Amino acid sequence: MSTQPPEKLEQKPADSPDASETSSVEHLTPGSFTMKVLNGISIAVVVSLVPQALLGELAKALLPYWDGAATVLTLTGLAASLLPVMIGILVAIEFTLTPIQTAAVGIASFCGSGVATTNPDGGFLLKGTGLVINSGLTAAMAVGLLLLIGGRLKNYSILLLSTIVTLVVGTIGWVVTYPIVKIFTVWLGGLVNGATTLQPIVMGVVLAVLFAVMIVSPVSTVGIATAIFMEGVASGTANLGVVAASFTLLAAGWRANGFATSILHVLGSPKVQMANMLSKPVTFLPVICTAAIVGGVGGAFGISGTPISAGFGISGLMGPLAALNYEGWGWTTSNVLIILFVYVALPLALGLLFSWLFEKVLRLTKSEYYALNFE
Repeated sequence: MSTQPPEKLEQKPADSPDASETSSVEHLTPGSFTMKVLNGISIAVVVSLVPQALLGELAKALLPYWDGAATVLTLTGLAASLLPVMIGILVAIEFTLTPIQTAAVGIASFCGSGVATTNPDGGFLLKGTGLVINSGLTAAMAVGLLLLIGGRLKNYSILLLSTIVTLVVGTIGWVVTYPIVKIFTVWLGGLVNGATTLQPIVMGVVLAVLFAVMIVSPVSTVGIATAIFMEGVASGTANLGVVAASFTLLAAGWRANGFATSILHVLGSPKVQMANMLSKPVTFLPVICTAAIVGGVGGAFGISGTPISAGFGISGLMGPLAALNYEGWGWTTSNVLIILFVYVALPLALGLLFSWLFEKVLRLTKSEYYALNFE
């Protein structure tokens, strides 16, 4: 999940003939355009999926004992199904579009997501979160079209803008790109999940390391996991990679950051270290070593999860709860002890070990490299 602040686009003077344009196309590069789209997707994923990730697994566990858990599941499920709309809106906000333009992008993103299917009896059926990749792609196309239109519609914007964007970009997203993206994402998700089933230890190592690196990069781990429908052991070991990064960064920067800031890596997100680690790549070494071992052990135990839990780590107990509630597991004493071992004891012990090794023995890192200052 990316935490970079949105880059403000240069505004035209209010008395300019094109004052309604929110930005100039020439100020955008392919890289900055892509980054804004990714930032919007990342924020949308967190906003829409965190309620379900925080409460969904807990509500499932409480469902046999509390009727209100069904309401929790319904409401958090609705929030998750609104992800495509949130993607469109938050991508538009990254480009500082007007309210009308922002709403149009939200509609287009929803149309291209596939989250809604027509009901033969009338109306629509909402299911899941849709295709995250195609939602983001449709939102990007909608923004591109709006930047090209600019202020040319003038006073007719409120009448024509949403219609043009819905019919043009919505149609492309729904009819053209959705079938292609769906085939690709299902294939990629099946490849990752299938390979992990065949080689849980090897793929556990690979996925844990990948997600440990991605969690401290601009890439959204949650977005990737939900986009390719990671589940089962693939999701569980990817989730353990995020956990490994959390505990290792807690240990590595303990002396420089103190208790309150260090615990943020576990209770919040390791992504707060992104600037430090990208500026000093050597800081990845203890994280990668911890993630490789934890991921391999998780694969051996068959730690599993859902597409939503994969990228969140231990924050909100999402990973552990998803693992315990997964089919074939359950809240037995032995399972709880396994979860405590792989989610807390092992990553913390390895984080301390590799932090000490790379700092005191190999002298490649320093605690100061991980120092955070929020003032």
